[in-house]
Amino acid sequence: MSHNSFGHLFRVTTFGESHGPALGAVVDGCPPRIPLTAEEIQVFLDKRKPGQSRFTTQRREDDAVKILSGVFTDDAGRQVTTGAPIALMIDNTDQRSKDYAEIAQKYRPGHADYVYDAKYGIRDYRGGGRSSARETAARVAAGAVARKVVAGVTIRGALVQMGPHKIDRARFDWAEVDKNPFFCPDKIAAAHWESYLDEIRKSGSSVGAVIELEATGVPVGWGAPIYGKLDADLALALMSINAVKGVEIGAGFEAAALTGEENADEMRKGPSFLSNHAGGILGGLSTGQPVVARFAVKPTSSILTPRKTIDRAGEETEIVTKGRHDPCVGIRAVPVGEAMMACVLADHFLRHRGQVG
Repeated sequence: MSHNSFGHLFRVTTFGESHGPALGAVVDGCPPRIPLTAEEIQVFLDKRKPGQSRFTTQRREDDAVKILSGVFTDDAGRQVTTGAPIALMIDNTDQRSKDYAEIAQKYRPGHADYVYDAKYGIRDYRGGGRSSARETAARVAAGAVARKVVAGVTIRGALVQMGPHKIDRARFDWAEVDKNPFFCPDKIAAAHWESYLDEIRKSGSSVGAVIELEATGVPVGWGAPIYGKLDADLALALMSINAVKGVEIGAGFEAAALTGEENADEMRKGPSFLSNHAGGILGGLSTGQPVVARFAVKPTSSILTPRKTIDRAGEETEIVTKGRHDPCVGIRAVPVGEAMMACVLADHFLRHRGQVG
């Protein structure tokens, strides 16, 4: 199975399965002499780890990260990067593989089960293996390293839609994101989502979500035309997250409904922009405005509702997925999206520096 790496100068390779002994990442290309400790990485893993509320899977994982290589204690007594590959490992400690015994020979509709088996002739049915959302813990660890590379950039994310329920943009407040279990920037919407998701969870079903990301402090010029566009690489990185089915930059699909006058971000001396429909990217290059992206996460396929499917022999049957699953996997996708944006920006920072100094 190839294609487990992404990035160019800042390159990340992830490894491990949902129910294997461990998972992790190797970060190659991180510049030397950057202070980095496991505790700094752990802050972001703690945002993603399961079991923190009744609205996420009750699998209990500490997601404690270990740095295996690529750091050294400098003359000032700080642990800093050396420029060598940084290996990060996270042990799996709460697997319940027996929960998946009943679906070992069946394919979950809407899941990667069938296509993995059809392509490789073998499938890790224990939580989905590499297709599991658990793989994203390694991305979050790598993203924490990327944030250190682009230390002057602030990256944050929020859940702006759960199922059909959107936030009220007039109430958008980043300060609210850490005050509720949904990373929601709208206090009133978050309260409504509690009862809504409780109903979904108790029924054994699931719902999707939309996550919005913003990076401020990105200077003008990151990215490269034609095949190295910042927005193209950002879209690729976000689409690579398991369960993501759509990505948009700035106004995104809404731009199709705007006129040329409405869509154009007018400029004034400074330079400054009067709007940001472009999402901080023009021609594949950053404009100096906030880089804004959104991505849509589908409902998890592991649900208690019986669904029609086939087994490995091609026979028709029904499937019910037991075990511990997220009723809205999009909640924990917020720190994952932030991490992928960080990795893309770190890569483009190094590429920009390599080309223009």
